[in-house]
Amino acid sequence: MQDARGLDPVSATANLLAFASATHTLPDDARADALRLLADTLAVGAAGARSPEARQLRSAIGVSDALATARRFDGARFQPGDAAFYNGFAIHCLEWDAVHEGAVVHALSVVTAALLARSDQGNGSDGEDFLTALAVGVDVASGLGIAATGPMRFFRPATAGVIGAALACARLSRMPSEKFADVMGLAYSFAGGTMQAHVEASIALPLQIGNAARAATMAVALVEAGMDGPHDALDGPFGYGALIEPLDLHRYTRDLGRVWRIGEVATKPFPSGRASHGALGELQALYHGGLRLEDVAEIELFAPPLIERLVGRPYKPDMTPAYARLCLAILAPLMLRDGVIDPAFFAGEALHCEELVALAGNVTVTLDNNPDGNAMIPQRLIITKQDGSVIEREITASLGSIEKPMDAAQRRAKYDLCRELARSSVDPRIFDNPLSYAVEPT
Repeated sequence: MQDARGLDPVSATANLLAFASATHTLPDDARADALRLLADTLAVGAAGARSPEARQLRSAIGVSDALATARRFDGARFQPGDAAFYNGFAIHCLEWDAVHEGAVVHALSVVTAALLARSDQGNGSDGEDFLTALAVGVDVASGLGIAATGPMRFFRPATAGVIGAALACARLSRMPSEKFADVMGLAYSFAGGTMQAHVEASIALPLQIGNAARAATMAVALVEAGMDGPHDALDGPFGYGALIEPLDLHRYTRDLGRVWRIGEVATKPFPSGRASHGALGELQALYHGGLRLEDVAEIELFAPPLIERLVGRPYKPDMTPAYARLCLAILAPLMLRDGVIDPAFFAGEALHCEELVALAGNVTVTLDNNPDGNAMIPQRLIITKQDGSVIEREITASLGSIEKPMDAAQRRAKYDLCRELARSSVDPRIFDNPLSYAVEPT
């Protein structure tokens, strides 16, 4: 028995697969969100592709021009899986990519990287098909995060992301609906990504994003070649819900077709862990109001467990750029000194200058009494000034969230900095016509 939307009241997995393979015409608002977030994702990817870490990755995996059929952000050609790997890494490596806060999933990163490779492999794709596949893939990846009933043990952007990305690629490839279960099963079989990388602030985080994007493209290619995958990938005795994290899929699938989750995705004004943005947004506002680094003696952020775990790490004199991007202790002084977080500043001794380090030791993240292991808000920021006066701010939404969107000037500042970091080596359509870049390889 199905309801009016054609959904099975019993099998959430069947409903998810039916939604992923169904014919959709995106509502106007969902289409606009898909186009806006594609633009944001390509911009941060182009900037990330110029990072020192991306240079290291290029050296590690090389280029095979003779066999390549997909593009990197810098215009070079890779084989599709390697292009997906590289572009996924580039999108996430600066910690500037969009995120569904409720799901704690950077869904755009994996899905976009995989779809770009798949589109290139097919010598381009239809723009509406691409945007719909993007919205569906983001929906599924975010939905698995929404369905999670406990805190993350694995790196959810990769584990949920690979499934959303694989189903998105299956759509773009016009795969028969009966094969979608095989695609999801193989994507689950390839899933990986540990939160240990986040605990240690390792560059393994964007590598896990890249690996998920590559695995998604591989899952589709294998099914096209005639291979199958396990069909009970989510609910089986060794499925996602049993091994990765417990799921209540009905929390997600009950709204399939009514709520497009891409409309809930937040963009990031700062190239740093999303968990830092509540505090950084308030500090930036105070900076524009006249507060400066030399005025501040101490900063304490009272926050849910996820915030403390993700960005509550202490300053270290030997920290890597990846560590610094996830360290509120250094990000807060940077914001109070410069009013902006520039990714270029993370590589070099300038990060360890005396004026920043002096306050870094007095920035703390303190656990509040929030029992939700996935919550990012509310937070409370307490700033003690050198004169003993105190500034308090209640944080009910992070800048860039649906509740507190970036304004036009803030969006333009982000795009301008991304363009500056990407320099002139990238296809200008990344910034000027992102959908054309995605679906019309040159």
